[in-house]
Amino acid sequence: MVSYIQSNYMGFGSGVVIPGTGIALNNRGHCFSLTPGHPNVLAPGKRPYNTIIPGFLTRHGEALGPFGVMGGFMQPQGHVQVVMNTVDFGMNPQEALDAPRWQWMGGMKLSVEPGFPSALAQALARRGHAVTCERESSSFGRGEIIWRTEEGTLAGATEPRADGGVAPW
Repeated sequence: MVSYIQSNYMGFGSGVVIPGTGIALNNRGHCFSLTPGHPNVLAPGKRPYNTIIPGFLTRHGEALGPFGVMGGFMQPQGHVQVVMNTVDFGMNPQEALDAPRWQWMGGMKLSVEPGFPSALAQALARRGHAVTCERESSSFGRGEIIWRTEEGTLAGATEPRADGGVAPW
């Protein structure tokens, strides 16, 4: 099994396509800073910051399967939520992806999706968090999962927030 996430970064990346290949180059260098002393200042041989973090889960030393939630700074947050949904809350892969998500926006600011438990959002607000419900779900990541069941069957799931697909063979 392999976990792989490909990204051009913004839209069609750099907008440059290698002639004769159809391969579009990314524009990850967009995130470099030109400010001297900045942690991500442009420098020879330096790789650009990116959020390409494909996930892979194991259970008792055996492969459970690959997963990934793309979406910039939402990626690690989405990964945590998907893993918690399956491991801690016993959801199947599709339920884990369908579940409403939250997103830390910095400081005490949180965004939640429609369907997020209102009692939990209210409890967070009482603790000082500024909680907003976002009607547009595109900023909450887009994920895919393939888990191997205890019987050895592969169970795939795709994100309702995007146009992915599961194609078994």
